[in-house]
Amino acid sequence: MTPNIAPLRNVAALTALVDRVHDRSMGLPGMAVFYGPSGWGKTTATTFVTNEYGAYCVQVLSCWTPSYFLQSIMKEIGLKPVRGVPAMVDAIAANLARVDRPLIIDDAQYLTKNKKLIELARDLYEASQTTLILVGEEELPQHLTKWENIHNRQLAHEPALACNLSDATKLAQIYSPTVEITEDLLGAIVEASGGSIRRVVTNIDRAKETALSRGTNHADLALWGTRDFETGQPPAVRRVAATPAQASRPALKAIGGQK
Repeated sequence: MTPNIAPLRNVAALTALVDRVHDRSMGLPGMAVFYGPSGWGKTTATTFVTNEYGAYCVQVLSCWTPSYFLQSIMKEIGLKPVRGVPAMVDAIAANLARVDRPLIIDDAQYLTKNKKLIELARDLYEASQTTLILVGEEELPQHLTKWENIHNRQLAHEPALACNLSDATKLAQIYSPTVEITEDLLGAIVEASGGSIRRVVTNIDRAKETALSRGTNHADLALWGTRDFETGQPPAVRRVAATPAQASRPALKAIGGQK
């Protein structure tokens, strides 16, 4: 794994969103949504912004309860444990208001599965007036419309951007530093990957390994040949051909019962 974070377009997009919300004018809402399909680099962008702003960040899991959600935020902030949901909300909100650091909730689509969870996110915002960014999958903005008192607190809904050739070039510099991947192969990788940064990285790694196995530090479309790209589609079902002996064997007839 690499510790580097490429300066991709989604990193810039989320950075600009946090800037906009954090520097908002008096009276404007302080929540926002950054959304897009799985694999498009939202979590990578979140990691960069968390480090850049010294933000607090939690990544929600589908199994979280309201208490565990608040406990995870308290642990991220470094607060001492307190008992009871109201006391935890008060402690978190007081800290957020005092330090003025953004709170980023990743995989926020799981908040919308539980009314108590999404309302706790609203409570934290209302009690602190901090910058609160919800990061989630493509349908997160639509899911938030179920709760008008949360939906109307969003200053902006910023879509994640599909990986393009410029992004892929930067990713190749990180994930394939010893093998040059040419523009024609990168273009084909981008097209086959359907905008997913995760699949682009997977295909870049396969191109690198293919080149190294051939004893070269140069990978182009000719070297790739007829290999399949990782596209996210499941492999086709394999049909096992019958052997000549099986093909010539007569079919068995069903024997019906006799009276």
